[in-house]
Amino acid sequence: MFDTLQDRLAQAFRSLRGKGHLSDSDIDRTLREIRIALLEADVNLEVVKAFVAAVREQAKAAELSRALDPAQQVVKIVHAELVNLLGGQRRELRWAKRPPTVILLAGLQGSGKTTLAGKLGLWLRQQGHSPLLVAADLQRPNAVTQLRVVGEQAGVAVYAPQPGNGVGDPVEVARGGLEAARHHLHDIVVVDTAGRLGVDQEMLRQAAQIRDAVDPDETLFVLDAMIGQDAVTTARSFADGVGFSGVVVTKLDGDARGGAALSVAGVTGQPILFASVGEKLEDFEVFHPDRMAGRILDMGDVLTLIERAERHFDAEQAAQAAGQLLRGGQFTLQDFLQQMQAVRRMGPLSKVLGMLPGMGQMRDQLESLDEREIDRIEAIIHSMTPAERADPAILNGSRRARIARGAGVQVSDVNNLVNRFSQARQMMHQFGGMMGQRPGAMPRAALKPRQQAKKRKSGSKVSGNPAKRNAPAAPPPAAETSGAAFGLPPAPGPESSPPGQFELPEDLRQLLENPPQA
Repeated sequence: MFDTLQDRLAQAFRSLRGKGHLSDSDIDRTLREIRIALLEADVNLEVVKAFVAAVREQAKAAELSRALDPAQQVVKIVHAELVNLLGGQRRELRWAKRPPTVILLAGLQGSGKTTLAGKLGLWLRQQGHSPLLVAADLQRPNAVTQLRVVGEQAGVAVYAPQPGNGVGDPVEVARGGLEAARHHLHDIVVVDTAGRLGVDQEMLRQAAQIRDAVDPDETLFVLDAMIGQDAVTTARSFADGVGFSGVVVTKLDGDARGGAALSVAGVTGQPILFASVGEKLEDFEVFHPDRMAGRILDMGDVLTLIERAERHFDAEQAAQAAGQLLRGGQFTLQDFLQQMQAVRRMGPLSKVLGMLPGMGQMRDQLESLDEREIDRIEAIIHSMTPAERADPAILNGSRRARIARGAGVQVSDVNNLVNRFSQARQMMHQFGGMMGQRPGAMPRAALKPRQQAKKRKSGSKVSGNPAKRNAPAAPPPAAETSGAAFGLPPAPGPESSPPGQFELPEDLRQLLENPPQA
């Protein structure tokens, strides 16, 4: 969504590279390009003016750090202002002092409220809660049926006493849902309300009546990120007519310019709490302003990538594979298949790689990435027997031909997979061997032949000098017996205290012999 804005900002910062000092004309030219980039992204004009003014003030007043060049300093300032524009620090949901916590969803029709209710219910269930979805949207055709289906997919209970399609009182349904949650011990209630094709007074009046009936702890305004400048008008109308405490941005994975997401927090003053980034119920994220600012500036979002990996990777399998690698075990094609399937569960590979820093410059390569290649690899591995997956070395010509027929590919595809896997496994074994060595030890192969010869144990030598040959053997060095080489005090001599005794200082000895009287 922010691809165009990302490219324009990168172009603006590129003109500052290599400069040791920023003049006023450099700052003005860069800010002009930033202003154009934000306007082209459909950001609200008032928000753009305030943003550019804040960046200008800091850029001219800041003392450039010695460790950063001017371009990096400007990027740092723009990143900080983007974080402020997106709401600053991330805010958690407000929980009721006495359950259940009531969350009211409001927004225009088509913004994705019903689907979002299922996504939010699934996320809350994964957090250990017991949510209840309430079908209070009785105007839109089949809205109640859709919520039931979504709730079943998310594994969340749904309260839907009315069939909808214009039948029933949404206020009574919302009130009954709250009572049902208390009776069945649900700790969270998510109320799905009706929307319209545009802001009208009837919709706002009904939403306000539902709000008064359930007294929500959170009223979330569901905003379609693809509506552009109209998002500001819609958000202001809802803020004046109903009021809301947070924003949820949907369709953030679309190809729109993303101005709504950058404008709503600055215009309404309410933070963005969640973001919907896909069509699946799992495509739901907590909104982090600093991470989103990093994505816009092509700094990547490694923390979100790690969180996704933690959700989709089996920690026990990963630890077992790592331990096996460190012990010099074999990394098999079955292990490779499991890891690849875990990566695919994280989402499209282009999106996963897009979270890495600097990937904005490789957008064309990411977009041309063929996901079907991974399907072919999976088909080839599935066509192998367990013995062949464990030891690809047994794959002769007839076996490879059979695997190619079973996977529907050419024999050359099987050969390429086996060759690339063999090279990767060899590198992993070398890495595992280095990681599995004793700390501080040097590999024997790293020693020079002369050093290896010195480490060999040599026999005793006989001196050619008769005087030295007949002399008694010298005692071992004092460092080996006294510990002087390690900074320890010298061993006690014949006139010192015998072994096992310790000589106390005089004042301490007198204190122990004549303790003070109480």
